[in-house]
Amino acid sequence: MHKTSAWPLSLVYVGLIVYASLYPFTDWRDQGIAPWDYLAAPLPLYWTGFDLTSNVLGYAPLGFLLALSALRTGGHGGKAVIRATLTAGALSLVLEALQSCLPARVPSSVDFVLNLGGAWLGAITATMLEKMGAIDRWSQFRERWFVAEARGGLVLLALWPVALLFPAAVPLGLGQVFERLEAALADLLLDTPFLEWLPVRDVELQPLVPGAELACVMLGALIPCLLGFCIIPAASRRAVFVLAVLAAGICATALSAALSYGPAHAWAWFNLPVKVGLGLAAMLIMLLLTVPSRVSAALMLLALGIYLSVINQAPTSAYFAHTLHAWEQGRFIRFHGVVQWLGWLWPYTALLYVLTRVWGQHR
Repeated sequence: MHKTSAWPLSLVYVGLIVYASLYPFTDWRDQGIAPWDYLAAPLPLYWTGFDLTSNVLGYAPLGFLLALSALRTGGHGGKAVIRATLTAGALSLVLEALQSCLPARVPSSVDFVLNLGGAWLGAITATMLEKMGAIDRWSQFRERWFVAEARGGLVLLALWPVALLFPAAVPLGLGQVFERLEAALADLLLDTPFLEWLPVRDVELQPLVPGAELACVMLGALIPCLLGFCIIPAASRRAVFVLAVLAAGICATALSAALSYGPAHAWAWFNLPVKVGLGLAAMLIMLLLTVPSRVSAALMLLALGIYLSVINQAPTSAYFAHTLHAWEQGRFIRFHGVVQWLGWLWPYTALLYVLTRVWGQHR
């Protein structure tokens, strides 16, 4: 048996599927049909290749992660595939039934079958990789590169490029929640006496000057590198890791820009402040290759504090808000903007993880 990051990743992915399947979570009502009627309903008259592909590919990672979790904790190939497929199928069955109470969603037996097939394909893929020895090679790689208790850090590092797919107002700018929290709190307290207690800003948030944008980009690149330093002890491997992180951040941001503004604007964000910020981050992180993990954790906490305070002083322009709305409601992945939650919460989750790790080491 082995400790594996596949289990916490599978839980995160279940949350994504639940969000995507039940969005927008409004107008719940009894529509006069049984939750299981969709299983015997006629086939839908209209469907697209994208609908078929998204339903299969949406559940394939879940089947893969569930089967991998079973294999890493002592399960066998056939049983792991069956357990992963049935678990994912049960989830799809329940979510499709719940969609019968949401007027904006349409439950379908075709979706259920495609979800089940996608989970089975993912589980089969995990089993084949295990038989080919790829899982054992990953275990050996993990033992050489990372400390023993690295699951939380690996999960956060795996989610960081995904969080960057959320089109941020500042490149590599995660955790920009101030304006939305302020608006949400005002809506919540509307028509209550507590609304007067809400602090009111005298002036609107102003766009970041180039120097502040440069600092955000630099810190946004430094933070995942320092997180990796907390779980990678060897300096030579840290250097390789830094190059991989910078490449992943640049590629994910370019992909986000291409999906948001069109392929012709994939590199429109790569301006002078961003280039300088990335260059400074690369030079600074290379000077920190040999620092102990506790020092890396302390530096990461400091960087997160500065980063979140600066980036939450930046507004989102009306043009950006319009583009973001179109992106969130678009067809890509059909997660209905769920990636925005990763973009908002990733820095704060990383903050809690490092604090917990430092506290555990102290004890």
